[in-house]
Amino acid sequence: MLFEVWAPHAGRVALQWAGDRAGEPDVAMERAGERAGWWRAEAPARDGDRYGFRLDGGPALPDPRAARLPEGPGGPGAVVEHDRFGWRHPWPGRPLPGAALYELHIGTYTPEGTFDAAAARLRHLADLGITHVSLMPVCPFPGSHGWGYDGVAPWAVHEPYGGPDGLKRFVDAAHGLGLGVVLDVVHNHLGPSGNHLPEFGPYFTDTHRTPWGAAVNLDAPGSEEVRGYLLDCALSWLRDYRLDGLRLDAVHALHDDGTPHFLAELSAAVDALAGQLGRPLFLVAESDLNDPRTTVRRADGGQGLHAQWNDDFHHALHTALTGESQGYYADFAEAPLAALAKTLTGGFFHDGTYSSFRGGTHGAPLDLRVTPAYRLLAYAQTHDQIGNRALGDRLAAGLSPGLLACAAALVLCAPFTPMLFMGEEWGATTPWQYFTDHTDPELAEAVRAGRRREFAAHEWAGHADDWPDPQDPATRDRCVLDWSEPAVEPHTALLAWHRTLLALRHELPPLTDPDPRHTAVRYDERARWLLLRRGPLRVAVNLARDTTAAVPVAGDGAEGAGADGDAPGGGARLQALAGWPGARLPGADGVLRLPPESAVVLGP
Repeated sequence: MLFEVWAPHAGRVALQWAGDRAGEPDVAMERAGERAGWWRAEAPARDGDRYGFRLDGGPALPDPRAARLPEGPGGPGAVVEHDRFGWRHPWPGRPLPGAALYELHIGTYTPEGTFDAAAARLRHLADLGITHVSLMPVCPFPGSHGWGYDGVAPWAVHEPYGGPDGLKRFVDAAHGLGLGVVLDVVHNHLGPSGNHLPEFGPYFTDTHRTPWGAAVNLDAPGSEEVRGYLLDCALSWLRDYRLDGLRLDAVHALHDDGTPHFLAELSAAVDALAGQLGRPLFLVAESDLNDPRTTVRRADGGQGLHAQWNDDFHHALHTALTGESQGYYADFAEAPLAALAKTLTGGFFHDGTYSSFRGGTHGAPLDLRVTPAYRLLAYAQTHDQIGNRALGDRLAAGLSPGLLACAAALVLCAPFTPMLFMGEEWGATTPWQYFTDHTDPELAEAVRAGRRREFAAHEWAGHADDWPDPQDPATRDRCVLDWSEPAVEPHTALLAWHRTLLALRHELPPLTDPDPRHTAVRYDERARWLLLRRGPLRVAVNLARDTTAAVPVAGDGAEGAGADGDAPGGGARLQALAGWPGARLPGADGVLRLPPESAVVLGP
């Protein structure tokens, strides 16, 4: 077997065995003449053999490209022969257009917190109408439980979850049910505990800074190999684990002044791999830049990513539902329904407008004629938007079932690609709080202090006595989904509502039509109702607590618009396709009288 490692500053490198082979002689590695800075050695090895690399006679360090770290971060790597895994289900792939995603954290989706336990619950998602499971990071991190964003080995799989084979079993089970799998990967930083990459080479640079310290080296000396390291890693996830896509964490922290930008290079490599494999692959960016270039085609000067999260839609919807106005919600809370209408029809709210939270103008206009709306992900809740609250409280903690139903109608009937956060489909009451399992006491205390500073900045100081300790095992345990909830009301009804909306989304082409000419919005800020038109369909919500809304379905802009498939005229030709708490129709006057905190979907 060939062992290789990039260690440009080392004078000598040796392969050292560990585990069952500890005590065997080291294997001296030789310089790879054609690849500057690389060392290689041929040695007999089999799947599971443990090893590390010694640089200049120092202690053994884990292979930066190890696919398995059975003893956790900092421990020896283990050989993984990917071809040994027996895949059961052929998979043609599942593209992003028309998709419905479901964000899932392996460690809290079930009490066991493993890939196998999560796989046993996948039938629930297939029956719900989900098309892709979006996994939060699964790379190794300190301890057993954590969010995964402080991982230290980008190529490996967290051992307590089930390691590489556990992830493959999960993906295979998902594919067997027709579900694609997307993995959240973190290229912008590594966790501080067990990170040995700087000992191998210039993986990081002080040329740029990030919230986590030195930036990943994408444009300083040595960056060509670092870029290759991340590119090869991304392709390995898609190829060796048969994943369907990657969610790229905080791409705004990937500082690269070179040409082409790393993200453009990555998207080109993924598109090429999709052609080789003969199945669709896609990249979804998390970005707070509101920059259309993120998803614009490379040929047109963009980075060519296939989609990006749209926090503006979330913020507008959240303020409309809750009335909150602290922090980054301030700009949206001035006129939340107007903000929501702007995002539904234009994608971004901040498109060159002033952001009070940032203290300056932010974003640029997004042309939905050029960038199809499905390239934006829409959501009412995510791990970030819940978990970065002081108490990790979901919307269900403060909203009625009726308002949760309204949120679902807007997310699942919007022109964007919808995404739910695990448990949202039944209005889960379990919180989603930030939890860690750091073994370094100083690091654990630093995490506690950092979270408290963040909470105080969002004006949650009044809850200081209730702030959860990230290091307390009980914090993680509180976040585990309660799978008994879907069997009791109002959770049963909410689950049925989500199933109905997802079924409509899959059955009715107008709900996945990306043409911006076929989407329009009317609203009344004071009366708190909003009417979303998707071609011939109407989605009406009343967010008012105790006032019936008079929503003029007739005269909503559809008259004379038969060219795009609309039924001209009033509401008499419409039928109720779904409704919460029950279906209802507009009157003969074309006015829909919608009870408080209710929603309806109408169609011709």
